[in-house]
Amino acid sequence: MSTERPERGRVLVPRIVAGTLFVAVGVVIAAVAAWPIYRDPAFVLLVGASSLTAAGIAALAAARGWGGWSVAALLLGAFVVLGIPLAVPTRLGSVPDAARGLADLGLGVLFAWKDLLTVDLPVGTYRNLLVPALIVFLVGTCVALLLSWSAGRSAYAAVAVVGAMISFGLFFGRPTVSAPLVLGPLRLPAPVETALGVAGLVAALGWLAWRSRDERVRALRRAADSSGVRLSRRPSLADRRRFALGAGMLVVAVTASALVVPFAAQGASREVLRAGAGPELAIAAAVSPLAEYRGLFRDDRAEDVLFTVTSDGVLPERVRLATLDSYDGELYRTAGAGASSPFVRVPATRDAGEGTPSRTRIEIGELDGIWMPSIGRLVSAEFEGPRAAQLADRFYYRADAGAAVQTVPGGWVAGDAYALTGVTPPAADLALAEAPGGPVAEVAAPESLRTWVQEHASGSGGAALEGLVRLLRERGYLSHALEIDEGRPPAWMQALPDYRFQPSTAGHSLARVDAMFARLLEREADPRARANDNYVAAVGDDEQFATATALIANELGFPARVVVGARLQSADPQLSTCEAGVCRAEDVAVWTEVLTARGEWVPIDATPQYAQSPSLEVTEQRNPENVTEVRPDPVEDVLPPDPVQEDTGSDEAADEPAGLDLAWLWPVLRVGGIVLLALLLVLGPFAVILAAKASRRRGRRTQGSPAMRIAGGWDEYVDAVVDTGHDAPGDLTRTELASGVSGAAGLALATDADRAVFSDETLTDDDAAAYWRLVDARRRELRRGRGFWRGTWATVSLRSFVRHLAPSGSRSRRSERGKRRSVRPLRVTS
Repeated sequence: MSTERPERGRVLVPRIVAGTLFVAVGVVIAAVAAWPIYRDPAFVLLVGASSLTAAGIAALAAARGWGGWSVAALLLGAFVVLGIPLAVPTRLGSVPDAARGLADLGLGVLFAWKDLLTVDLPVGTYRNLLVPALIVFLVGTCVALLLSWSAGRSAYAAVAVVGAMISFGLFFGRPTVSAPLVLGPLRLPAPVETALGVAGLVAALGWLAWRSRDERVRALRRAADSSGVRLSRRPSLADRRRFALGAGMLVVAVTASALVVPFAAQGASREVLRAGAGPELAIAAAVSPLAEYRGLFRDDRAEDVLFTVTSDGVLPERVRLATLDSYDGELYRTAGAGASSPFVRVPATRDAGEGTPSRTRIEIGELDGIWMPSIGRLVSAEFEGPRAAQLADRFYYRADAGAAVQTVPGGWVAGDAYALTGVTPPAADLALAEAPGGPVAEVAAPESLRTWVQEHASGSGGAALEGLVRLLRERGYLSHALEIDEGRPPAWMQALPDYRFQPSTAGHSLARVDAMFARLLEREADPRARANDNYVAAVGDDEQFATATALIANELGFPARVVVGARLQSADPQLSTCEAGVCRAEDVAVWTEVLTARGEWVPIDATPQYAQSPSLEVTEQRNPENVTEVRPDPVEDVLPPDPVQEDTGSDEAADEPAGLDLAWLWPVLRVGGIVLLALLLVLGPFAVILAAKASRRRGRRTQGSPAMRIAGGWDEYVDAVVDTGHDAPGDLTRTELASGVSGAAGLALATDADRAVFSDETLTDDDAAAYWRLVDARRRELRRGRGFWRGTWATVSLRSFVRHLAPSGSRSRRSERGKRRSVRPLRVTS
């Protein structure tokens, strides 16, 4: 007894010290990785307090020899005690707040992980979003310490636990990486992420190497103490090769992490969990509000009150429903998964920059869909009514677009209300704006539009764009329908004084815009147009003219997007506005926004005029030379030709089913691809190992003579012995090896293999096949004898591949004093 305690202390102290250092380094790396998520002193306090508490629990459990249930009970108690002051510090005000804080803790265990993916970063101490960090650093630190201190092979699982702690910050962080580090001619992309990965890799490999060496040295020391042999202090050739192999693997891994991976990933988006969360699927599945614009002017819809805007001060000029910044030549959509910044949930408040502060209240009426009215740059949103919590949980905001969506199940309900606090940036003068330049168009504009721009552009930059838009509005004509009932004009037409109906097709495809500018060019070439000073020829509404304005802006070097919303006030009497903040369906408008070189988005109204109708004159033709009576053709109303592209055809819902909308498919494939890539990274190495072993087994089973195949079967059996945790020294005969590992079955295999190799007996293919059947049966017995998990680990073990690195017949580190070295029975090390 007196000799065991010093030995036990001599073994445990280095193991505990090394394991503690490894976990401590892992905690520091994990904290640095998670810092961008929170960026608050409360997070630093949480990491320090939870890690120290976890270390105390682990030390107490190790000293007392407590099992897993006892440790789980202690962790649960620590979680409850530390939860409110560390993870929900906003609930420390009073006893009722503390009671609600306990509820927040419980909900945070289940739902804060999802919320953490959908709230804009940094989240600080918002609600209960520190709960995931508390779980990671309290539970993760304790489990990692207990595993690193254990004596069995389960200790290696500590690497997986520490890796998971580091991955928390990387996977739940931003989809963008740190700015490149430039050192002279060397440019290192993503230096922070690379440093974290390299540090975690070096720490894990260093601890694994020390642990393996420590176990091997202790095993040799135990053998030396029990057998009376002398332990050589000089490393053997196998030790040197093992050290060289480990050092080489470490150098290759660090080099790949620090250099190859960042450079290979340049230009690729960083895929994190946050990129796959949010309302992208709902946005992709939603119909573009621009495609539904024409339907808002039907008589059964025009008078519906969509929402009402009120304010204690002056109402802002515009309210935004949707920002459409992705155009494929057919439809304008909101960029969801492919946007530069995603739709995210908003913490308590956000920094909206400089501008005029405002606070407005919006009450929903007959509005449907996911689009949420918003004003200016958002600071905060406070929902009201019985559904306030549900609305807050499904509210997402995209800062660079200034747009919001609401994905609550069932959509908007009349009576839903919320208050918005925000700022309105100062208005920029389009005439003084400069274009950023560079490629800005997603699709090429129609040739007719390019020709029209070249013929009428005057000046450059914003002044040229302003002049072209003004001319386009003057030579356009407002129309919301393809056909009407002349006996009962629609409400939108009755609201326009002295209006003369002109038909126009819906849709905003390139073909529709091309037809519009082709008619403009045709009219401008008509001599009658010059004589009558009437160049009006393009017929449409905001849907077509806002799209045309965006394409014109792209031609002049301005990035552009289309906005669907409503005007609360306007100095232009021809533009529709919401009366007293009450926005009806017929008040919905569409305008264009262009980005200037100063980073400002400038709105441009493109609604065409309706005071001057397109002329129905035909081009005058010259009379023939001979004297004949010429009867001019009667003047007839020229109906517009069939559209080149049938966008909608009419304002009513089409009777035929719409084409299959596959916009939702890309987000699904993207999320599925991320999952498959993660599975490939995790399971890929094991699949490669299994494939290599299968290829090796197939070659041994099928190649060569029957005697060679039987010898290959013995090699396969030896590899199975090695993979299941036994030693197989190369200087032992087959019979010696089999007697040290198993009983009669192994000896029979060894005897048959010796007979096949050394005797002159003629062997057949059936003999080889029968031998391999015995080998397969024995291999299965070896795996089953190790249990399920150890048998599975043996299946993917690499020991059989590296066993040949040890030199055959080399001098052992153990040698007897004054005696010849003799063959010793094989000793199982498992």
